[in-house]
Amino acid sequence: MFTGIILGTGSVERISKNTRDGSAVQMTVNLGRYSDGLKTGQSVALNGVCLTATKLSKSNCTFEMIGETIKKTSLGKLSLGDFVNIERSLKAGDRLEGHFVQGHVDGTGTIKKIKCLPEEVRVSIKIPKKLAKHVVKKGSIAIDGISLTVTSKKGKTISVSLIPHTINTTNFKAKKLGDKVNIETDILGRYVSAANLQI
Repeated sequence: MFTGIILGTGSVERISKNTRDGSAVQMTVNLGRYSDGLKTGQSVALNGVCLTATKLSKSNCTFEMIGETIKKTSLGKLSLGDFVNIERSLKAGDRLEGHFVQGHVDGTGTIKKIKCLPEEVRVSIKIPKKLAKHVVKKGSIAIDGISLTVTSKKGKTISVSLIPHTINTTNFKAKKLGDKVNIETDILGRYVSAANLQI
Protein backbone atom coordinates (compact mmCIF):
# COMPACT_ATOMS: atom_id res chain seq x y z
CA MET A 1 0.00 0.00 0.00
CA PHE A 2 1.17 3.52 -0.83
CA THR A 3 -0.11 7.09 -0.47
CA GLY A 4 1.09 8.79 -3.64
CA ILE A 5 3.59 11.04 -1.84
CA ILE A 6 6.72 10.74 -3.97
CA LEU A 7 10.08 10.75 -2.19
CA GLY A 8 12.07 11.71 -5.27
CA THR A 9 13.33 10.18 -8.49
CA GLY A 10 15.79 7.48 -9.49
CA SER A 11 17.49 6.78 -12.80
CA VAL A 12 17.19 3.66 -14.92
CA GLU A 13 20.64 2.02 -15.05
CA ARG A 14 19.96 -1.22 -16.89
CA ILE A 15 17.17 -2.97 -18.77
CA SER A 16 17.48 -6.60 -19.85
CA LYS A 17 15.32 -9.54 -20.89
CA ASN A 18 14.95 -12.32 -18.39
CA THR A 19 17.02 -15.09 -19.92
CA ARG A 20 14.93 -17.84 -18.33
CA ASP A 21 12.01 -17.52 -20.73
CA GLY A 22 12.28 -14.08 -22.33
CA SER A 23 8.79 -13.03 -21.21
CA ALA A 24 9.88 -10.74 -18.40
CA VAL A 25 12.14 -7.73 -18.21
CA GLN A 26 14.63 -6.96 -15.47
CA MET A 27 15.21 -3.31 -14.72
CA THR A 28 17.87 -1.87 -12.45
CA VAL A 29 17.23 1.55 -10.94
CA ASN A 30 19.56 3.71 -8.90
CA LEU A 31 17.37 4.63 -5.94
CA GLY A 32 20.02 6.82 -4.33
CA ARG A 33 19.35 7.55 -0.67
CA TYR A 34 15.86 6.09 -1.01
CA SER A 35 17.41 2.62 -0.97
CA ASP A 36 18.34 3.02 2.71
CA GLY A 37 16.98 0.11 4.72
CA LEU A 38 15.46 -1.59 1.68
CA LYS A 39 15.62 -5.40 1.63
CA THR A 40 15.00 -7.92 -1.12
CA GLY A 41 11.37 -8.97 -1.22
CA GLN A 42 10.08 -5.56 -0.20
CA SER A 43 7.86 -3.40 -2.38
CA VAL A 44 8.72 -0.14 -4.10
CA ALA A 45 6.44 1.89 -6.36
CA LEU A 46 8.13 3.13 -9.53
CA ASN A 47 5.96 5.57 -11.50
CA GLY A 48 3.06 4.24 -9.47
CA VAL A 49 3.69 0.56 -10.24
CA CYS A 50 4.22 -1.71 -7.24
CA LEU A 51 7.33 -3.82 -7.87
CA THR A 52 9.36 -6.23 -5.74
CA ALA A 53 13.03 -5.64 -5.05
CA THR A 54 14.80 -8.80 -6.26
CA LYS A 55 18.46 -7.76 -5.99
CA LEU A 56 20.34 -4.99 -4.21
CA SER A 57 23.82 -3.61 -4.83
CA LYS A 58 24.56 -0.44 -2.89
CA SER A 59 21.92 2.06 -4.09
CA ASN A 60 21.06 0.03 -7.20
CA CYS A 61 17.96 -2.15 -7.04
CA THR A 62 16.79 -4.68 -9.62
CA PHE A 63 13.11 -5.31 -10.28
CA GLU A 64 11.49 -7.93 -12.50
CA MET A 65 8.49 -6.93 -14.62
CA ILE A 66 6.20 -9.58 -16.05
CA GLY A 67 4.52 -9.27 -19.45
CA GLU A 68 1.27 -7.90 -17.98
CA THR A 69 3.14 -5.06 -16.27
CA ILE A 70 5.00 -4.17 -19.47
CA LYS A 71 1.77 -4.25 -21.48
CA LYS A 72 -0.46 -2.33 -19.07
CA THR A 73 1.94 0.38 -17.86
CA SER A 74 4.46 2.80 -19.30
CA LEU A 75 7.43 1.02 -17.68
CA GLY A 76 8.03 -1.03 -20.82
CA LYS A 77 8.77 2.20 -22.70
CA LEU A 78 11.52 3.36 -20.36
CA SER A 79 15.07 3.84 -21.63
CA LEU A 80 18.46 4.03 -19.93
CA GLY A 81 18.84 7.29 -18.05
CA ASP A 82 15.11 7.92 -17.70
CA PHE A 83 13.92 9.10 -14.32
CA VAL A 84 11.20 7.30 -12.37
CA ASN A 85 9.19 8.40 -9.36
CA ILE A 86 10.01 6.53 -6.16
CA GLU A 87 7.75 5.73 -3.23
CA ARG A 88 8.52 3.17 -0.55
CA SER A 89 5.64 1.11 0.81
CA LEU A 90 3.56 2.45 3.67
CA LYS A 91 4.48 1.33 7.19
CA ALA A 92 2.00 0.91 10.03
CA GLY A 93 1.80 4.19 11.90
CA ASP A 94 2.89 6.35 8.95
CA ARG A 95 0.97 9.53 8.28
CA LEU A 96 -1.54 9.37 5.43
CA GLU A 97 -0.90 12.57 3.51
CA GLY A 98 -2.08 11.60 0.02
CA HIS A 99 -4.71 8.95 -0.62
CA PHE A 100 -4.74 5.16 -0.63
CA VAL A 101 -2.75 3.98 -3.67
CA GLN A 102 -2.36 0.27 -4.34
CA GLY A 103 0.32 0.42 -6.99
CA HIS A 104 -1.97 -1.56 -9.31
CA VAL A 105 -2.05 0.62 -12.40
CA ASP A 106 -5.34 0.60 -14.32
CA GLY A 107 -3.86 1.78 -17.62
CA THR A 108 -2.05 4.67 -19.24
CA GLY A 109 -3.04 8.17 -20.29
CA THR A 110 -1.51 10.62 -22.76
CA ILE A 111 -0.47 14.18 -21.90
CA LYS A 112 -2.40 16.53 -24.20
CA LYS A 113 -1.68 19.94 -22.71
CA ILE A 114 0.79 21.53 -20.29
CA LYS A 115 0.13 25.08 -19.13
CA CYS A 116 2.70 26.81 -16.92
CA LEU A 117 1.27 29.43 -14.56
CA PRO A 118 3.03 31.49 -11.85
CA GLU A 119 1.90 29.25 -8.99
CA GLU A 120 1.18 25.94 -10.68
CA VAL A 121 1.43 23.78 -13.78
CA ARG A 122 -1.86 22.54 -15.23
CA VAL A 123 -1.69 19.26 -17.10
CA SER A 124 -4.47 17.79 -19.23
CA ILE A 125 -4.43 14.05 -19.82
CA LYS A 126 -6.58 11.89 -22.06
CA ILE A 127 -7.44 8.58 -20.43
CA PRO A 128 -9.33 5.48 -21.63
CA LYS A 129 -13.13 5.60 -21.42
CA LYS A 130 -13.19 2.63 -19.04
CA LEU A 131 -11.09 4.62 -16.55
CA ALA A 132 -12.84 7.95 -17.04
CA LYS A 133 -16.06 6.56 -15.55
CA HIS A 134 -14.27 6.14 -12.20
CA VAL A 135 -12.93 9.71 -12.13
CA VAL A 136 -14.80 12.64 -10.58
CA LYS A 137 -13.95 16.31 -10.28
CA LYS A 138 -12.21 17.07 -6.96
CA GLY A 139 -11.59 13.36 -6.53
CA SER A 140 -8.20 11.69 -6.08
CA ILE A 141 -6.13 10.09 -8.80
CA ALA A 142 -2.57 8.72 -8.99
CA ILE A 143 -0.61 9.78 -12.07
CA ASP A 144 2.81 8.11 -12.36
CA GLY A 145 2.29 7.36 -8.69
CA ILE A 146 1.67 10.98 -7.65
CA SER A 147 -1.41 11.61 -5.54
CA LEU A 148 -3.27 14.45 -7.26
CA THR A 149 -6.70 16.07 -7.24
CA VAL A 150 -8.77 16.15 -10.42
CA THR A 151 -9.44 19.83 -11.12
CA SER A 152 -11.65 19.25 -14.16
CA LYS A 153 -13.06 16.48 -16.31
CA LYS A 154 -14.48 16.73 -19.83
CA GLY A 155 -15.31 13.38 -21.35
CA LYS A 156 -12.11 11.35 -21.41
CA THR A 157 -9.86 14.32 -20.64
CA ILE A 158 -8.95 15.17 -17.06
CA SER A 159 -6.85 18.02 -15.71
CA VAL A 160 -4.66 18.23 -12.62
CA SER A 161 -2.57 21.01 -11.12
CA LEU A 162 0.95 20.51 -9.82
CA ILE A 163 2.68 22.91 -7.44
CA PRO A 164 6.40 23.74 -7.94
CA HIS A 165 7.45 21.33 -5.15
CA THR A 166 5.74 18.42 -6.92
CA ILE A 167 7.32 19.35 -10.25
CA ASN A 168 10.80 19.57 -8.70
CA THR A 169 10.45 16.34 -6.70
CA THR A 170 9.03 14.13 -9.45
CA ASN A 171 9.73 13.19 -13.07
CA PHE A 172 7.11 15.70 -14.24
CA LYS A 173 9.84 18.26 -14.72
CA ALA A 174 10.84 16.28 -17.84
CA LYS A 175 7.35 15.50 -19.15
CA LYS A 176 6.25 16.72 -22.58
CA LEU A 177 3.21 16.54 -24.83
CA GLY A 178 2.44 13.02 -26.00
CA ASP A 179 4.16 11.30 -23.08
CA LYS A 180 2.41 8.30 -21.56
CA VAL A 181 1.69 8.29 -17.84
CA ASN A 182 0.44 5.55 -15.55
CA ILE A 183 -3.08 5.99 -14.19
CA GLU A 184 -4.54 4.49 -11.03
CA THR A 185 -8.06 5.63 -10.25
CA ASP A 186 -9.23 6.01 -6.67
CA ILE A 187 -9.91 2.58 -5.16
CA LEU A 188 -12.84 3.99 -3.15
CA GLY A 189 -14.46 5.26 -6.34
CA ARG A 190 -14.08 1.85 -7.96
CA TYR A 191 -15.78 0.16 -5.01
CA VAL A 192 -18.68 2.64 -5.23
CA SER A 193 -19.02 1.99 -8.98
CA ALA A 194 -18.99 -1.77 -8.43
CA ALA A 195 -21.62 -1.48 -5.70
CA ASN A 196 -23.91 0.61 -7.92
CA LEU A 197 -23.66 -1.97 -10.70
CA GLN A 198 -24.82 -4.67 -8.31
CA ILE A 199 -27.85 -2.73 -7.05
